[in-house]
Amino acid sequence: MLFRGEKSYLKLAVSGKGGVGKTLVAGALACYLASKGFNTIAIDADPSPNLALTLGLSPMESRKLVPISENKALIDSKTSTQVAGVYRLSFTVDDIVRRFAVKTPYNVSLLVMGTVKTLGSGCTCAANAVVRSLLRHLIVERGEAIIVDMEAGVEHLGRGTARSVDTMLIVTDSSIKSLETAGHIHELAINAGIGQVFLIGNKVADEDQKRAIESFAERNKLNLLSFIPFDGQVTQLEMKGQTPVRHRRNPAIQAISTLGEELIKLTDS
Repeated sequence: MLFRGEKSYLKLAVSGKGGVGKTLVAGALACYLASKGFNTIAIDADPSPNLALTLGLSPMESRKLVPISENKALIDSKTSTQVAGVYRLSFTVDDIVRRFAVKTPYNVSLLVMGTVKTLGSGCTCAANAVVRSLLRHLIVERGEAIIVDMEAGVEHLGRGTARSVDTMLIVTDSSIKSLETAGHIHELAINAGIGQVFLIGNKVADEDQKRAIESFAERNKLNLLSFIPFDGQVTQLEMKGQTPVRHRRNPAIQAISTLGEELIKLTDS
């Protein structure tokens, strides 16, 4: 059951190849959920974070945000043992949300995570430990609606954390590179234990592009959930450093809002 208000929850991860528009999808979904009364936290877990702009912060405000993984004072306060090369493995992270989440103009709280090393890379750095613990706390233990804007993969999520994600949305355009990346992410997500994985066709300008996405989904047995049309005004607004989210009648934003309502229904069923 999906509750609104203080007990609301919905855990979404949004992934896809760079340039396909996944950050717009993640940001617009977060804003839509907040507008419907959900307590919403958006997590920017992309190595090149820019979710803040989509959520309505100015370029100057966005530049001032320090990713959690780069906040040395915070990392040291959580993990330091005063012994070189040795850090604590057990620490609390619930206070990080209170201290570092930024309230955006659309009533969405934003946390910028920064870069996380991939599983199996051999990295045991303190920053990685804090970010992974924080992600797990947000996704597994808290009651807000959580939207994670991820890089192309599931590397930010440990296997246990991934199983607590309700849904992964894989955003793609009609290019073969984006589609092949989507297929790879789908395999990783299923193997990580994410229960619902959907393909989202974005920047769809015509029937040929729509058919290309449909055909790829059918051949590779991917669940295609929705299409978001190409919207030239989105590009124009982003060139000016403005968020398209404020223009709710734009075709792309309307399509993402419809997607948001569908996700609510799927989680509530």
